[in-house]
This record gives sequence, C-alpha cells and structure tokens, in this order.
Amino acid sequence: MDKLTLFTEDDLKSLLKNRINESKFGEHVQLVTDFTNIYDLLTNLDVEYVIFGIKEDIGVFANYGNAGTARAWEATLKVLLNIQSNSFTNANKVLILGHLDFSKEMEKVKSYDQSNKKDISKARKKVAKIDTYVTHLVQQIVSAGKIPIVIGGGHNNSYGNIKGTALALKKPINVVNFDAHSDFRREEGRHSGNGFSYAYAEGFLKNYFIFGLHENYTPDIIFKTLNKFKAIKYNTFEAISIRNESSFKSELDRASEFVSSKPFGIEIDCDAIKNIPSSAMTPSGYSVKKARSFVNHFSRLEKAKYIHICEAAPNPESETRVGKLVTYLITDFIRAKQSTNGTK
Repeated sequence: MDKLTLFTEDDLKSLLKNRINESKFGEHVQLVTDFTNIYDLLTNLDVEYVIFGIKEDIGVFANYGNAGTARAWEATLKVLLNIQSNSFTNANKVLILGHLDFSKEMEKVKSYDQSNKKDISKARKKVAKIDTYVTHLVQQIVSAGKIPIVIGGGHNNSYGNIKGTALALKKPINVVNFDAHSDFRREEGRHSGNGFSYAYAEGFLKNYFIFGLHENYTPDIIFKTLNKFKAIKYNTFEAISIRNESSFKSELDRASEFVSSKPFGIEIDCDAIKNIPSSAMTPSGYSVKKARSFVNHFSRLEKAKYIHICEAAPNPESETRVGKLVTYLITDFIRAKQSTNGTK
C-alpha cells in the first residue's frame, strides 16, 4: 500500500487541543505505527471502525466538476479529534488509520485542461488506478471483520468501496446512496459520475437505491436507464420535499426494504446537503438534520458494512463547517451501529 500514509502520534499531537477536565475523542482513538500486512494488523487490533481518508479530486475533474474534495480529510480530522470523548462517542472503538495520498497524481492533473478530450481521458485513466488502491484497502478492512468509514475524495471512490466490500464478502452487495445525482453515467472511462454504473456492470453491485435525486440535474437518458433495471430504485428530492408526494420517513422504509436483506454500503454525497461547499453545491437540498437522520436510520440496520462521506470541498472559510458536518455523520454512524450491537 505505497499510497497509504499512516496517521501518526505526531500528527495527532499537532491537531489535538487539550483542555483541563475534558477528555477529547483524539485522546482515545487507536493509531498504528507500522505494518507489513494490513489484514493481519487489523485482525489482531481491538477496534470496530477503521477511519481513513482519500485525498484526491481527480475523479471530480474527470467528470467536469469543481476540485477541492481532496481537502475534506484534513478538515474533518481537525474537528473529529477535538470533540468530547464520552459514553456517546465511542472513541475507543476507532482506529484512525491514515489516508490514501494521490498528491503526485493531482499535481500532474493541475496542468490538464477540462476542455481537452485527451486531458480528460488521461485523468480518467488515473481514476482507474486510484480505484485499485481504494478497492484493496477496503477489501482488507472488511476481510478483517472491521467497518470502513471512508472520508473525502470524489464519488468515483464508491466503486472501490463497493468492489472491495464485495470481494471481501465474496458476493455482490447492495448500496443506498444519499445523492442529488445518480452517478450512473455510461462507462466512458472512470470518473465521479459513473462509480455505480461500473460496479453494477462488473457484478459487484446488486440492488442500488438513490435517495433524493434532483430532477433538474438528472438527464432524461439517465431516468430511462434507471427505469430499465429492477435492481435500481430511486426517489427525487422534489417528490418528497417540494410536492409532498411521499414522506421522508416512508421513503427511508422503502429504501431499507430494498437494500437491507443483503450486506450493503451507505454512500453520502455532500452535494445533496443544502449550502455545503462541495463539487456541485446546491442552495436547495436536504438539511444537515435530515442527512443525520438518514445516516442514523441506515446505520442501525445490521447489514450496513461501510459508510463513505464524499464530495465535500472546503475552502479556508468553510473548513470548520465541513469538518463539523462530516464529524456529525461519522459519530451518528458509530452511535447507531453501537446501539445495534447492544452497546451505547
């Protein structure tokens, strides 16, 4: 795993803001100092959740989106490590592993032109290489019986999460995706808009539920494609929140019924959350409260195998806001899973 940069004790000390009579999350998480075999390491480690970041925005670039998703990992760590450690946050169950670093590849892409088809093609080839690293790491974590919590990068990384989990379990998995977009574009070279279509075509994805599609930003050809497959279901943000044709709660139940009979992944695209800096920020979307409710609902289901929180693209002014959002979603996931396990 030459792309994996471990999160060290020095990294932790540089971010931790200690306070008298308070116990911070970062004081109780586990770290690793070295490894030769990630599977053996994790198998012998007394943790349940493995948090790692993906520092890249090449997949977003390759889909003609706005860069910045590589910054979400560091924004999250600054907040997550400094929340309180208490009976609700379960820090002792968590390993902060580190991040997959694609800074060299990103440096090359900086010189690319999105209007140049050859440059887009080169970027998409780099995304396919990123896939191999994400797939391998997720496969090792799931094979070791741990639950990956994947932070940052573009939604192209859904492919590696799905494939890695499916390979570890030796069977296709289901996915529920909280997203304004289907990310089911045609197989035209890998990018952030076709992680699910590739995973489905290659047999790693079984049932796929898209929660909260935006009608204005879903091409007619995509709706026609989605409607063709019995293994794909969706709802739209407008049908639920604007026209009130169905309720948020009833749609949570419908999506649960569709994905929860088999192991499934939870994908959260920050594009779906109102006014969150992301690769395709929206002024009209679900509230943070609704996003947290969504995570809580699906994380309580026994067969939830991972969560991926992606597409947030913080700038210096919004770094804390993004960090807090992602941290809330991480801790909501862990709390809900712990309640399923019979512990707080």
